[in-house]
Amino acid sequence: MSESPLPVRVRYAPSPTGALHLGGARTALFNFLFARQRRGQFLLRIEDTDRARLKPGSQEQIQEALGWLGLNWDEQPVVQSQRKEIYRGAADELIGRGAAYRCFCTPERLELMRAEQRARRQPERYDRRCATIPPEESARRAAAGEPFVVRQRMPAEGTTSLHDLVMGTVVFRNETLDDHVLLKSDGYPTYHLAFAVDDHDSRISHVIRGDGWLPSAPKHLLLIEAFQWPVPAFAHLPLVLGPDRKPLAKRHGAKDVLEYREAGYLPEAIVNWIAFLGWSPGTEDEILSMPDLIARFSIDKVQPSPAIANLERLDWLNGQYIRRLSPDELARRIASTMGEVPVERVRPVVPLVQERLRTLAEAPDMLRFFFTRPDGYRADQLLPKGKDVEATAAAIDACETALQGLTEWAHEPVETCLRELAHRIGWASRDLFMALRVAVTGRTVTPPLIESMVVLGKPEVLARLQRAKAALKPLN
Repeated sequence: MSESPLPVRVRYAPSPTGALHLGGARTALFNFLFARQRRGQFLLRIEDTDRARLKPGSQEQIQEALGWLGLNWDEQPVVQSQRKEIYRGAADELIGRGAAYRCFCTPERLELMRAEQRARRQPERYDRRCATIPPEESARRAAAGEPFVVRQRMPAEGTTSLHDLVMGTVVFRNETLDDHVLLKSDGYPTYHLAFAVDDHDSRISHVIRGDGWLPSAPKHLLLIEAFQWPVPAFAHLPLVLGPDRKPLAKRHGAKDVLEYREAGYLPEAIVNWIAFLGWSPGTEDEILSMPDLIARFSIDKVQPSPAIANLERLDWLNGQYIRRLSPDELARRIASTMGEVPVERVRPVVPLVQERLRTLAEAPDMLRFFFTRPDGYRADQLLPKGKDVEATAAAIDACETALQGLTEWAHEPVETCLRELAHRIGWASRDLFMALRVAVTGRTVTPPLIESMVVLGKPEVLARLQRAKAALKPLN
């Protein structure tokens, strides 16, 4: 089996047990790209049958993160907890076919069995004690209310082969397969049963998922065949690792998707970055938009070996995308991080920071002085090295007088005025500009000083110089 003859329909199926992390986002992205390239459908399924691990709000967070990345699904999401009766009916069908059976073993008996297997250093798997219960007896015990689970009846010999679109042909020995649980005693299905039923009902053509599910693939193939359903194509994606070759996690500096949004990363940069985790277009191109990725994505170019994530490259990519935004668009995105500051006030200062930003989160700190006067000055910042309070106050006073006399408030006349003043009073331009920078902005590191002064306007700059002089008086 290589490709499915069915119309392309793929799904991303997260469990709502936490936030959407980069590995899951990559799985969703590869499904999305595959579907869009082939004019198919990208579906979302919420696998919430593990009730003990559910986290309130997780489903909403996952959907919000997918939407932020632009991974919009095509149909109403399937929620597994709303389909219990469907799974129960599927389990009954398998029992009727002889492909599954009821298991009445108690948790205590199962734990004793596993303990004995561990003591003998044998693989822990069900010993098939209930597999030989006659169907009539099994039905009678179930009808009497005796608790049971439903297990898949696995072949005891032979092999099961999977031709995976990423991993190639993988062969599994059937004797190693466990008669695993399909339906739990509380009536909820396990992943294995729900996955097969939902994929069939949703007419899924390609199952593109993490390679953590590869060991379960023979169970799934045998289960689909037991139902006599068409078998979809499978593609198992390798892990995403950190630089230490361990699964990517917060210890490497990784965040969940919405945390990246709060940290000022652009969704375009995140998408571009994760697309290259284990996949390459086969060219030297590094920056690809979503339409580019859709046009060029190919599942056969996904590498079967684990991908190594370079978080520094994400920072570089994010900066590249920031610089590619139009000033109006960047102003809109920055304004969304600055509370009450309207877009029209942000727009004039965007050119001063666009080349400097790595993330949008850096913008408020860089730009705040344009909208709020410094709330105080520290003497150690105002005083250039080797200059005392009296000399610095005199220099700022001279700047105020010189700038007051300018008839044109533009970059060239302001800079010329200040450089000539520095020469007259015997200061290095560097020192004078540093004192001015702190006086005008309250910071030692800012966007270009002269351009910032021009944008602030003459009256505001002069008012700030007066405040800086006043701050120096108590120090005399």
